[in-house]
Amino acid sequence: MNSTDLPKIFPDFQSAGDYVLDFLKRRIGFGLWMITRTEGDDWIILQREGDGINPNTVLRWSDSICFEMVKDNGPHVAPDISAVAAYENRPIVRQLPIKAYIGVPLTLADGRIFGTLCAIDPQRQPSEIVNETPLIKLMGAFLSTILNNELKLAEQRRLSERLKLDAHTDALTGLANRRAWDEFLSGEEDRCKRYGHSAAVFSVDLDDLKYVNDMDGHAAGDVLLQLTAEALRSATREVDMVARLGGDEFGIIAIECDQVGAELLRQRLLTNLTERGVRASVGMAMRNYLHDLTEAWTHADQNMYSLKKHR
Repeated sequence: MNSTDLPKIFPDFQSAGDYVLDFLKRRIGFGLWMITRTEGDDWIILQREGDGINPNTVLRWSDSICFEMVKDNGPHVAPDISAVAAYENRPIVRQLPIKAYIGVPLTLADGRIFGTLCAIDPQRQPSEIVNETPLIKLMGAFLSTILNNELKLAEQRRLSERLKLDAHTDALTGLANRRAWDEFLSGEEDRCKRYGHSAAVFSVDLDDLKYVNDMDGHAAGDVLLQLTAEALRSATREVDMVARLGGDEFGIIAIECDQVGAELLRQRLLTNLTERGVRASVGMAMRNYLHDLTEAWTHADQNMYSLKKHR
């Protein structure tokens, strides 16, 4: 690869990743190069160069060699993993033909692990490839820098979207309306696909609105809706989407939220609603590699109606 092959600018993290994977495979070899994301114990293959594992494949993070590498239990370059006990004994070695390994962490601005830049090969490699360690670390730092800049830009875009969507508000509650919800859901799904984010979706339906309207009048029903909006806002973060979707139905998209965070948020929602005297059915579902946000919303809605039926 000569200087004329070098792109003048990378428009995004994905194109930079494609370039790095191709460059390293040409220079060093190895059958498969990957850029991965860790999400809990999910190890998500975001990009790859080579054969053996497809993008969006999800493996177990704690089974991987990268899991040990990021803990400094082995070297970044292992021409023969049988010489590294922490690597040779990983469960993934029993799933895939791995005799040689390369890996460096991809880190976020706060020091947390985003994922890895790594490579595996079914054959032992010459010991001289350890001399490529500085280059591989440089490529990891390069990708981490682009990733963090892009994530910062994505956050700014998300906030800009929220400001524009604020114009699409429900007059009674001040929450986003159905149009804002649909637009935000579409934009957030694109970000989830690109970076491997998880997200939680909640469907909230009031149990007593019709009764209150019939018994105490629509003014009392309006107060109930406003109390509900207050409860949902106080339980969620500023970056989350909270919307009134019509009548007594509300929706929440909790961004970059894992299963544990979603369960905690669900409990906060129930507590806040109870404290305000609001009875509601709350359904939850996760956006992950199996279900996009639209599918997660459908599941959350189904879970809510199932709960309401029991109630």
